[in-house]
Amino acid sequence: TKRVRATEGSSRRPRWARWLRDIVLFLLVLAAIQWWQARDLVEGPAPPLVGHLVDGSPYQLDAAEGPFLVHFWASWCPVCRLEQGSIASIAADMPVMTVATTSGSADEVNAYLHEEGLSMPVLMDEDGEIARSWGVSGVPATFVVNTSGNISHAGMGYATELGMRLRLWLAE
Repeated sequence: TKRVRATEGSSRRPRWARWLRDIVLFLLVLAAIQWWQARDLVEGPAPPLVGHLVDGSPYQLDAAEGPFLVHFWASWCPVCRLEQGSIASIAADMPVMTVATTSGSADEVNAYLHEEGLSMPVLMDEDGEIARSWGVSGVPATFVVNTSGNISHAGMGYATELGMRLRLWLAE
C-alpha cells in the first residue's frame, strides 16, 4: 500500500499550482460578474452631467478639467459606504464629481455627509434621472471621463482607491 500511496501523491499538483488555479478562476469569475453588471453603462461620449450641487449651486461637467472621476452612490448603499473614504481622498487632489442618486433631499444628503465627516462635491439626483442617462441601474458606479469628453472607463461595484487612481492616470 505504501507504493500505491507514493504513486498517487506524486501525480498530484503542488499546492502552489492549485492555489494559483483557484486564484485565476476566482479573478475570472469576478471579472465576468463586473462585466455583466457594467454591460448597460454608457460608453463613448459622456452624457451631460448637469444639475444642482448639494448646496444648491448649479453645476455642469467640464471635461477639459479632466481626466474626471464621476461616481454614482447612494446613502443607503453599504458598498458605497465602504468606498466613500477612497472617493473623498481622490476628491481632495483630483477632479471628482459624485452623484447622490435616490438618496433623499439635499438636506438629507447634507446631513449624511456631515454625519460621515465627508467633504466631496455632490450633485443631487433625487429621482435617479441623471443615473439613468448614464446607464446606471445600481450603485456604486464609477466612470472616468477623459479630457476629450469620452468615457475611458465605466465600472459598477466596489473599486479600490488605487484602481480608481490608476484609471484616472491612464486617462491622461
